[in-house]
Amino acid sequence: MALRGLAGSGPSSRGPLEEAVAAAEEREAPAVVAAGVAREDDEEDDGRGRGLLRWDGFSAWLHCVCVVGFDLELGQAVEVIYPQHSKLTDKEKTNICYLSFPDSNSGCLGDTQFCFRFRQSSGRRVSLHCLLDQFDKDLPVYLKKDPAYFYGYVYFRQIRDKTLKRGYFQKSLVLISKLPYIHFFHTVLKQIAPEYFEKNEPYLEAACNDVDRWPAPVPGKTLYLPITGVVMKVRIPTCHDKPGTTQIVQLTQQADTHISVVLPTVHEVDLFRCFCPVFLHSQMLWELVLLGEPLVVMAPSPSESSETVLALVNCISPLKYFSDFRPYFTIHDSEFKEYTTRTQAPLLKSIIVICFDLQIIPNLASEIPKQVKVKKLKNLKTLDSKPGVYTSYKPYLSRDDEIIKQLQKGVQQKRPSEAQSVILRRYFLELTQSFIIPLERYVASLMPLQKSISPWKSPPQLRQFLPEEFMKTLEKTGPQLTSRIKGDWIGLYRHFLKSPNFDGWFKTRRKEMTQKLEALHLEALCEEDLLLWTQKHTEVETVDLVLKLKNKLLQADREHLPVKPDTVGKLRTHIDAIISALPEDLQGILLKTGMT
Repeated sequence: MALRGLAGSGPSSRGPLEEAVAAAEEREAPAVVAAGVAREDDEEDDGRGRGLLRWDGFSAWLHCVCVVGFDLELGQAVEVIYPQHSKLTDKEKTNICYLSFPDSNSGCLGDTQFCFRFRQSSGRRVSLHCLLDQFDKDLPVYLKKDPAYFYGYVYFRQIRDKTLKRGYFQKSLVLISKLPYIHFFHTVLKQIAPEYFEKNEPYLEAACNDVDRWPAPVPGKTLYLPITGVVMKVRIPTCHDKPGTTQIVQLTQQADTHISVVLPTVHEVDLFRCFCPVFLHSQMLWELVLLGEPLVVMAPSPSESSETVLALVNCISPLKYFSDFRPYFTIHDSEFKEYTTRTQAPLLKSIIVICFDLQIIPNLASEIPKQVKVKKLKNLKTLDSKPGVYTSYKPYLSRDDEIIKQLQKGVQQKRPSEAQSVILRRYFLELTQSFIIPLERYVASLMPLQKSISPWKSPPQLRQFLPEEFMKTLEKTGPQLTSRIKGDWIGLYRHFLKSPNFDGWFKTRRKEMTQKLEALHLEALCEEDLLLWTQKHTEVETVDLVLKLKNKLLQADREHLPVKPDTVGKLRTHIDAIISALPEDLQGILLKTGMT
């Protein structure tokens, strides 16, 4: 399949700088508390009062900042890495160099913004900020970090300069991060990149120092983030937010006079602008992404390429896209051969690959394995190919003409792209929810009854997911209850159950439910009179119980089990009481073992 779409970047703004964060926090306090949002100056939450080291604050948001320039002899080269202690392997540096520049055929004069995603080198030590691990559990699944990948957010400038041998000034400022906050980091780049190109390294160092003073990226909190004289107000979504809503506290005339930029989203792109050239096929594209079918996107620039693929990946939200995807991809990427040689066909079975240079696509088509189902790609003209979807895929569902008419009417009435995006995003959300609700209902039935949980036995296991048993539930509780769309829903589900998206979704749900069972088991233990139990058993059995209870505490902390607030405290009290009743020699040993 080939898809060619349009994309772009959102606006930015500038504002005052004197004591902006302090003033905003003081004035915003009543509104934030009223909205149920925690204050970010709480030291226990943001970690700034825990003795964090220099650059820990920076590392919570970014891995590093790179400046990539063009050298006549070497080609693209990393000129600056900041902070200087940041670690990148040679392979990672090479990928960043090639992915930070548009292809030579693009003719991108002026300023261009886009993003890319690349694999972390194997064998390198995984370095994740300790606070991020703690906060990751509260994020929606589609915003959780993937420890195997980095994102690169690029601000590329190419302008004529007769003083240079090449005749052009070409340089990219690149933010490398684990966080998939596309809109947020593009906004940051719009604030710092233009001035960096004028003021160079001292300005970059000042910007990085500002980032190092930011509070941690805590989900659900309204954050005030000062950088180079402006203050951004953002809120990172949580897994508890209602899907499709934006809960950031909006600007008020009095409270936010010092706020320069308010971001209603940290990760969403302009959905309609990306789908506009192919919105007649929006529903089919939703199916293809849902099923993890391979897609090849062609676009005339990396900005259009990257935003289009991110729009595709996000169209099945709140489901997470579990296959690999590359918002921008070139033939120079170190993994290019993995995706284009016939011996590596399984890699392309479920991956969105983005190749933006139209001139290489027809030649590439002969190298791509047949599993990709690319049709008519070899017949496409390189320069005058019209936007469209080229595929042999037959949709399972009938096309929803109502959404097409609604979007067409918006185009005729010159409805703003933002409003069109709201309509399209709501449509995709309702479609995804109609699809996933029957699965959620069936998976919930796999959970053992709470009365079957005994404190003196291991937690019961989940029942096995049986595809045919699930299919039988669709007759009465299928998507027809919530969706007007007709078609072969059964066939769509059968295909989905074989996809990597189902595998990833079910593993996540199974982990959540298993943790719930562990938490219920822990709570059942707390309700027992454990001290009375020890009086009826031997010292060996009592010591074994204490060790198991301590392991339970360690597990609850390590896996962030969803236990009630007082459960852990009760269990610690039980453990202390049991140890106190033992002989002194055993007390000393048990107090040194594990945690109490």
